[in-house]
Amino acid sequence: MRLYIEMFISFFKIGAFTLGGGYAMLPLIQKEVVERKKWIDREEFIDMIAVAQSAPGPIAINTAVFVGYKIAGVTGAIFTTIGSALPSFLIILIIASFFVGVQGNPIVERIFKGIRPAVVALIAAPVLNLAKDAKVNKKTVIIPIVVAIAVGFLKFSPIYVIIIAAICGLGFYIWNERHSERADRN
Repeated sequence: MRLYIEMFISFFKIGAFTLGGGYAMLPLIQKEVVERKKWIDREEFIDMIAVAQSAPGPIAINTAVFVGYKIAGVTGAIFTTIGSALPSFLIILIIASFFVGVQGNPIVERIFKGIRPAVVALIAAPVLNLAKDAKVNKKTVIIPIVVAIAVGFLKFSPIYVIIIAAICGLGFYIWNERHSERADRN
């Protein structure tokens, strides 16, 4: 039971002190579960992020589910998910209670305009860290650039990107296996 409470508290803290949504939570989740607690290793975390991003739903919740399940099965997934989602739920509940009184307030609007650039930076930081961890280099940097242009500007569906990437990854794996078999025979 101690592990479940520790998992809940870790994800509750992450959920409570993160502005900017799921992507902004990723560096905190990584620091907590990979570096501090050492529940999972860095490579496994990158794989979890890839799957969490591909699965339907918010990336932070999906990551909490995967981490919790890896550490302690279904019960662990429940504790990490509730820990991750509960702070946002409570904060939204409190804000909704008081929002009617401050809606349209110029000070509140300025505060939110000031927060926006910080949120962009909070989202950009984990993207750069994930790129380093995923071993994106000068040869492979073209892939995320092409995908970003295709999705952002050409309105290409992310679903197609995921399907194409999976097919290409499988094709590369098969080609690599055949190539290594030939090299072993020679």
